[in-house]
Amino acid sequence: MIEAVNLAKHYGAKTAVDGVTFTVSPGMVTGFLGPNGAGKSTTMRMIVGLDKPSAGSVRVNGKHYAEHRDPLHQVGALLDAKAVHTGRSAYNHLLAMAATHGIPTKRVHDVIDMTGLAAVAKKKAGGFSLGMGQRLGIAAALLGDPQTLILDEPVNGLDPEGVLWVRNLAKHLAGQGKTIFLSSHLMSEMAQTADHLIVIGRGRIIADAPIEQILAGAQQAKTRVRTADVVRLGQLLAGDGVRVDSLENETLEVAGLDSRQIAQIALENRVLVYELTPLTTSLEEAYFGLTKDAVEYQSHEFADAEPAPVVTKGH
Repeated sequence: MIEAVNLAKHYGAKTAVDGVTFTVSPGMVTGFLGPNGAGKSTTMRMIVGLDKPSAGSVRVNGKHYAEHRDPLHQVGALLDAKAVHTGRSAYNHLLAMAATHGIPTKRVHDVIDMTGLAAVAKKKAGGFSLGMGQRLGIAAALLGDPQTLILDEPVNGLDPEGVLWVRNLAKHLAGQGKTIFLSSHLMSEMAQTADHLIVIGRGRIIADAPIEQILAGAQQAKTRVRTADVVRLGQLLAGDGVRVDSLENETLEVAGLDSRQIAQIALENRVLVYELTPLTTSLEEAYFGLTKDAVEYQSHEFADAEPAPVVTKGH
């Protein structure tokens, strides 16, 4: 378990983390999301004692990280896959780590096999690709069979098979009652992996809830409608609280009316509709909705690319 209470970090006049409080519970995969510069990496570094909090505290399995006598057995962390001795082989890198904690050599072989490194175990880590470096970092995090696993962008550089492997690994370990805390920029992957989400923006917690609750909170009823008479149907559907967007291929996207209401209006006005599909909110849409005011660096090049409404009330 990870418990942060009023955790803060200041770098001079800049506040990286601004008094956050959260709990990462065992037995589930908790995703950590936020824009660049939101404070994710700083928070993770404070959890494992690489950065000292300016205020507040964070405990892992009931203690500050530095208080654990056997940290590799308590916390496994992947924060920077490049933090290895480039002249050592993957095997010797892991063997050296194991020696510091009295971990048997058999466990080194186990994690090498588990992470798919067997074919390159005797090669120098400095020559590894990004993906193989990630696998080595995950192997190091797993070495002590820790109760808590912290992974920062673990699928970065991995091929599809590797991404699936990380997903299944996280779920498997959570199923064993371990605490799994991971960050990722891949919303589709987080949607398939995480049970709970913590979203941070500008150093503050924006959301902390089960993923289903976050999706439900962002939900706005939308329906995709296909008809040859998009202009007329758009005019018929327009009203207070209704947004009608015109897309390509004789398609409307309607918010504020459900498919039954749209079908009834079309029938009463003899407009042929050949598709009515209720649309669900994706994690990406929910995430952007939550973080729209917390993005430090914004691009506006494609600001005009959103679909324009066909009709709004009063026009």
